[in-house]
Parts: sequence; C-alpha cells; structure tokens
Amino acid sequence: MNAIEDIIKLMDYEDKKLFISYLDKNNKRKGTKNIQYFKLLETDDINSLKKLYKSKDSRDAYHALRKRLYDSLVNFMANRTFETTTGEAHETLRLLVVSRFFLEHQLTKTAFKCLEKAENKAMAMENFSLMNEIYHTQVQYAHLNPAAKLDGILVKFKDNRRKLQLEEQLNMGYALLRRELDEIQHKGKIIDLTALVAQTMKSLGVSIKEILTFKSLYQILFIANEYATIQNNFTLIAPFAQKSYAFISSRGQQADGQLYYHIYILYFIANIYLRNHNFDESRHYLTLMGEQMQKQDRRYYNRFALRHVLLVGLNANFTGNAATAIAVTEKALAAPAPHRNSVDVNDLQLCLAMMYTQQSDKKALKVMNSFNHTDSWYEKRMGMVWAIRKALLAIIILAEFEYTELALSQLKSFKKRYKKYLLEVKENRVMQYALLVEKYLLNTDIIKTPGFKAEVLGLLKPDEKEDLFVLGFTAWLLSKTNQKPVYHTTLELLHYNSPSHSA
Repeated sequence: MNAIEDIIKLMDYEDKKLFISYLDKNNKRKGTKNIQYFKLLETDDINSLKKLYKSKDSRDAYHALRKRLYDSLVNFMANRTFETTTGEAHETLRLLVVSRFFLEHQLTKTAFKCLEKAENKAMAMENFSLMNEIYHTQVQYAHLNPAAKLDGILVKFKDNRRKLQLEEQLNMGYALLRRELDEIQHKGKIIDLTALVAQTMKSLGVSIKEILTFKSLYQILFIANEYATIQNNFTLIAPFAQKSYAFISSRGQQADGQLYYHIYILYFIANIYLRNHNFDESRHYLTLMGEQMQKQDRRYYNRFALRHVLLVGLNANFTGNAATAIAVTEKALAAPAPHRNSVDVNDLQLCLAMMYTQQSDKKALKVMNSFNHTDSWYEKRMGMVWAIRKALLAIIILAEFEYTELALSQLKSFKKRYKKYLLEVKENRVMQYALLVEKYLLNTDIIKTPGFKAEVLGLLKPDEKEDLFVLGFTAWLLSKTNQKPVYHTTLELLHYNSPSHSA
C-alpha cells in the first residue's frame, strides 16, 4: 500500500466528491489527467491504470502525475480537516487565527474578545502550547488595547511558559522511552529498562510525580504498562492505578479536548487492576471507561471499543464466566467496523484462541490458523512478548488436540528462534516451560510422576501476583498432571496464586 491509496481509504463519499471539484477548479490547462487518475485509483482499476500512459517514455510523466496528485490530496485533506474537525483544540485554534486576522485589519475590540474566548477554552483543556500562542498574541498587540492589563498578561505568560517547559520535558522523556520500548518489543533489543526510566527522567530534570495534565498522565501510564508487560509483573506499577484515579477525581469535569486521554487512562487503570487479579476494581473502571466512550456523540467509541471488549472478556474469563467472555469476544470480532486497528484485532483473536483452548474447543485451531503473517511480522507489529506468547499458544493448541508431531516441529522452531533472546532477557521460565512441554509430548506418561508435577509448580512465584497469561500456560500443563479440565485448573490456580496460599 502506498501513500496515495492510504489517504484515499480515509476519505468518505463527500470528501471524494469535493476533492474532484477541488482538482477541477485548480486545473489550469486542458488534458490534465489528475481527475481521471484519481477515479481509477478510487475504483482500483489496474488495467485502465496501465493504459493511462502506454509508452515507456511516459514513465516520468506518470510519476510527475502521481506526485502532483499526492500534493493535492495532502493540501485538500489539510484544509478539509481544519474545516470539519469540531474538537475544542481546533475551535480554539480557529479563534486564534481569526483574532490575528482581525488585528491585522484593525478590528481590535472584536479580536481581543476572540482571544479572551480562546484563552478560556485553552485553559480548560490545559493546552499550554495554544495558551502560549494566545498570550504571545495578546502581548504583541497589547498597545492596541488600552484596557488590557499588560502586567497581568505577562505574569500569566511566564507561568504558562514554565508549565509548557515542564510538559515538553515530560514529552521528550516519553519520546525517548517510547523509542527504546519499540527497540525492546519489536527488535528484541536487550536493555535494563528500570535503569533507563530513572536515567531518562533524571537527565531531563523530570520527576514522575510531577503530573500536569491528562496527556502527561497518559504518557506516564503508557510507559508504566509497557514496562510491566515486558517484566511480566504488574505489581510493580500497582500504585499508579490509585494515584491516577485520584488525579482524575481532583480535576472534576474534564474539557472535551481531554476526553481521549481520560478514556485511555481509565483503560490503563482497568488493565493494571485486571493483571493484579483485582477483578472487581477492574470492572468498575471498565464501566467508567464505557461511560466516557459514549460522550461527544461517541467520538472515540470505535477507537476504544475492541480494547474495552478485550478487558471485559478477560475479566469474565478469569472470574468463571467463560461463556460470557467468549460470546462478547466473538461478537466484537464478527461486527463490521471501518478502520479497525490490527493490533486490537490480533489481541482479541489471541485471547479468543486462549479461551477456546481452556474449554478444549477445537475452534481454537481455526482462530490460530487466521494468523497468516510470519513470525517476523508479528514481532515487528505486535512485539516480542506477544509473538512469543502466540507461538507457545500455537504449540499448546496442537498438543491439546493431539497433533503431536506438528507440536514438536513447532516447538523445535520456537527454541531455535527464541532461546537466545529469552536467555539474554533472563526469561528462563519460558524456556523451562517449553522444555517441560517437550518432555510431555515425547512421553505422555511423565505426567503421572510426582517429579514432573513439582517441576510444573516450580515455574510459579507463589509470593507474587502471577501474570494471568503465565498462569494460563502453567494451568494447561498442570491440568494434565491433575487429569482435570484446563479451565477448572486455571481458576483453581488463580484462586491459590496469592501471598496467603500456595499452588
């Protein structure tokens, strides 16, 4: 897929109709093929595209046409987005732009009223960048407005600039950590993440306690969640959940421009509680998340719908309501939805495969077969942790339904591909687990020996809230030694996985 086709996919019928009019209006000479070319791309008419420029000598002309169409699309979509977007930030920006236009034409009183309105909107959103531009304009044209209290404006300008600087420092820290997280997750880079977080924040003079806005809290929670995922230990970030909600509560009713971050924060909090086995609290925050998703005419509903379903399904599954979990997950995956995020879809599919496996339902095989990309693609797109989890689940599913030779073949490939990486990141438990699965596949009678069961139980950390997916994998193997259903063993293991119990 190239850039032009990507942009066209974002356009609806009205956009396309207006774009053709835009091209027609701007075409200064006859014979321009941009409208014809656009319509062919829109209909994906490959044969006609080949006929557009027949001779090889016309190759340069064809590429020039593509370049001009791309530039026209970008300009049109920029203007269209500015015209049609109704968010608070865009409304504030429009007020700022029109106030500057009025000031240039000496409509001073009207201009400063627009600036005042823009200031109030930006302040409610805690958009320090926009506020900086507004104060800059107020100061620049203060001489035209005798009623303006310049000293007061300068005080606000300086205070806002301090907040903006701190937000920028947090943003730089977020950018640096996101880059490193990407290297860790998608390229298998080996690094001491704990030290990196502390070093990055210290070098920028930022304290994690200095949370200014919904946006900066979102950034910090994002890093914290990714960190806990890589470490397979969400107890490390449990305190963030309570503190984060305290922050939200202290702000009262958030401005429209903060809704996106508000929903994301609630998602992170719900996930932290879920992964720490506090299912009641997780469901509570999922309810709050669902309420926020309905706001602003469900503006962000589609963006978060699959993530919301994922946590709802996992909560139901690990609290004994497998039928509900499977039903909501199946329904979400079957529902038609435009522009669905492939990451969210893959997450849901993998969890559905896990749920089917726990029920010994052969539908798990069908779901796993729907993952038709290479291991390398999933590592780059979904991350190393996810790709490893998927590979292990595929082996378990084959073993569960007695495709032993295939399971052993995939296990051999798994060790070859991931053994070195897992040892380097000190995830020895994963390799130990893979070797135990191999022992079982080579000799199923081994499950009857006390020593094998002890080895399986030895994978768990009874003094910690074990990761749900680690519990799920362990429960599958343990169910063979207990000769009990996988799902029953999963819930039993979950119940006893606490500091006051031992597995």
